[in-house]
Amino acid sequence: MNRPRTLVRTVLLRVLLPVLAAAAVLVTGLAGLGGDRGSAAAADLTQFDPGMIISDAVFYDSGTMSAAQVQSFLNQKGASCVPTAGNTCLKDYRQATTSRPADAYCRAYSGSSSETAAQIVAKVAVACRINPQVLLVTLQKEQGLVTATAGKPETTYRKALGFGCPDTRECDAKYFGFGNQVYLAARQFQRYAAEPGNYTHRAGIVNQVRFHPNAACGTSPVLIQNQATASLYNYTPYQPNAAALRAGYGTGDSCSSYGNRNFWNYFSDWFGSPTQRAPIGVVEQVTSPSSGRIAVSGWALDPDTTASIRVHVHVDGKPVQSVAADRNRPDVGSAYGKGSAHGFSTTVDSTSGKHRVCVYAIDSAGGANSQLGCRDVTVVNQPPIGRLDQVTSPSAGTVQVSGWALDPDTAASIRVHVHLDGKPVRSAAATASRPDVGRAYGKGSAHGFTTSFPAAAGRHEVCLYAIDSSGGANTKVSCRTVDVQNARPIGRVDTATSVEGRLRVTGWALDPDTSASIRVHVHVDGKPARSVAADGLRPDVDRAYGKGAAHGYSVDVAATPGTHEVCVYAIDPVVGPNPKIGCRTATVVNQAPTGAVEAVTPGAGQFTVEGWVHDPDTTGPVTVRVSVDGKAATSVVADLDRPDVASRLGTTGSHGFRVTIPVTAGDATEHRVCVDGVDTWGGPDGRVGCATGVANVKPIGRLDSATVLDTGAVRVKGWALDPNTTAPIRVHVYVDGTAVKALTADVSRPDVDRAYGMGALHGYSTTLDPLTSGTHTVCTYAIDSFGASQGGTNPRIGCKDVSVP
Repeated sequence: MNRPRTLVRTVLLRVLLPVLAAAAVLVTGLAGLGGDRGSAAAADLTQFDPGMIISDAVFYDSGTMSAAQVQSFLNQKGASCVPTAGNTCLKDYRQATTSRPADAYCRAYSGSSSETAAQIVAKVAVACRINPQVLLVTLQKEQGLVTATAGKPETTYRKALGFGCPDTRECDAKYFGFGNQVYLAARQFQRYAAEPGNYTHRAGIVNQVRFHPNAACGTSPVLIQNQATASLYNYTPYQPNAAALRAGYGTGDSCSSYGNRNFWNYFSDWFGSPTQRAPIGVVEQVTSPSSGRIAVSGWALDPDTTASIRVHVHVDGKPVQSVAADRNRPDVGSAYGKGSAHGFSTTVDSTSGKHRVCVYAIDSAGGANSQLGCRDVTVVNQPPIGRLDQVTSPSAGTVQVSGWALDPDTAASIRVHVHLDGKPVRSAAATASRPDVGRAYGKGSAHGFTTSFPAAAGRHEVCLYAIDSSGGANTKVSCRTVDVQNARPIGRVDTATSVEGRLRVTGWALDPDTSASIRVHVHVDGKPARSVAADGLRPDVDRAYGKGAAHGYSVDVAATPGTHEVCVYAIDPVVGPNPKIGCRTATVVNQAPTGAVEAVTPGAGQFTVEGWVHDPDTTGPVTVRVSVDGKAATSVVADLDRPDVASRLGTTGSHGFRVTIPVTAGDATEHRVCVDGVDTWGGPDGRVGCATGVANVKPIGRLDSATVLDTGAVRVKGWALDPNTTAPIRVHVYVDGTAVKALTADVSRPDVDRAYGMGALHGYSTTLDPLTSGTHTVCTYAIDSFGASQGGTNPRIGCKDVSVP
């Protein structure tokens, strides 16, 4: 078994038979039986987890019920109990108890001449630090004592928790007695936790847990997740099989056991989840300490942990605040034994009027949250006050407003909104020092404001609004009228000309109301094209108007070739008209790019195109587009340094290009390569030039002679070259179709150099080994420098017949 031999309980009958009904007196209430559910509602056994029957937090929480609460529980569950002769209901049971000293597992227990079952359970729970609910459920699942309708005889009470009742013999009398059984069972639970290595079922590992005392019923692996579950298995070493779980409180099959199933069932039905409990707490106060504010305080804790949890505050059904319940509350710590850090106190903003405030305690493990309570509170909100001291127009196109504003509900600064002719134009913080306001209202001095904003010329109405600090109604303080003066900007369009394919527009613009630079907008053919600051130096404008020299502008505008109307507008820096200061007609001339294709150089599977391109409308580099055989191939920027081109064209910048065109491996055909320059200003491309390109030209050569020597050897002479390179290439010699020799054509041949301009080292001369008598055919092949993998071919360059005597 899984407990010390002297403590092993009789479980054989208990796991074989369920508790069927009150008539089955012989077996009613034994540990593994299906038991009468009494008034309990059916628990959902689909949620039964064999690895976590009960959490440690619940199992070892000794403060869940006082003796009075245990008695009330027994009265409720045993309300229908009418004892028959010789029987006693658990709610009425009393006995004398003995005192027990403290040991390694339990604190001291003080005996009494007469204690109720409820007192014994509550006192043992505190002494051995076991949840009294665990003891009550164990009493029920072992002997059915809690819900017995006819009471139980003393013979049942003396083995109330089945402690000291081995499978193979009668219960040991030294463990008899109700108080003895409750104390020793609770102490044994603590012993399991203190000495886990001494018992079969251990937490944190996979255990093979049996379904039944009959070994033939087998086992299944269970990862026991915590000590409390391991202790239940050490006390009752069987798990329910599928048939037992399907049966609820009833009978499964011949391999079903019921002890741990019934423990989970009764605990769930009587006390809620054995692995997770809902948070608890109290909403103690909900008040409105100041205008627009609600104060909420109380306490909240989760019985499954000593850590602080969070509470959520809802106002009128909407969440408005999340706060940690971590304030010191020694009274809560004393009452619940979960530490003192469980108080909360917070304030939230609210509008005036009556509101419903509800507080929810948030479960620490993601379970259901508890509504701690709801209260109604009335929030009073005083409207803000203030004064509009001055409304002036200190400069053209500008309005300045000053005054003060405060909210009687707070000493903090508030904001003001300024409206111009009924429309909001400025929001400002009333934070400037106003000692006079502080003395008058006792809310501090930081309530003044001064702000300004642009306005068009003419008469305007300015209104001031003080903004409520807590979202209440805003106060319209007062309104004033003000006259705003604003001179129109002036200026001139001096020139509009075509430069490098663009329109260049110059002139000046200023606002008589300021010496600061203003902006101008350039329109082309009636459409806005550019915005630029008129801040270039124009001393002539300064001499004429006395507003400084920084009023000139010069701007380039993109435009298509042709004639255009260019108009310029001077932009008023404040709110005013933006007059047109002039228009000009200009014709854009766009010159096409020019250039040259200077070389097309063959290469392995590619050829390279080189040249230059220049757009007369710019000194910058130009993009070139390359096409091969009429199809677009690639594009590249012509930005390679070509000082010769720049010198010849009388320009600056880099204008050279080099681009490599890949072709199919082995492609030795001629291709038509054309290059176009892309116009800088969007005009048509300019054709730079076209040329013929070949990726790989075949080697060429000649077999000049094949002469038979007296020895029967043959001397072979000739030349070979690859037009793709000036380097010597290889030559292969064949006799009668069989390769007999390979050599390099590197003998000097000035005649070949004169003919092809590829250098002189292209001749070859070699002597073949003696041949057999008769006629033979000698052939030579020029070997391509690129090789077959790069598309090279090895042409035959000559054959001669020779006769060997």
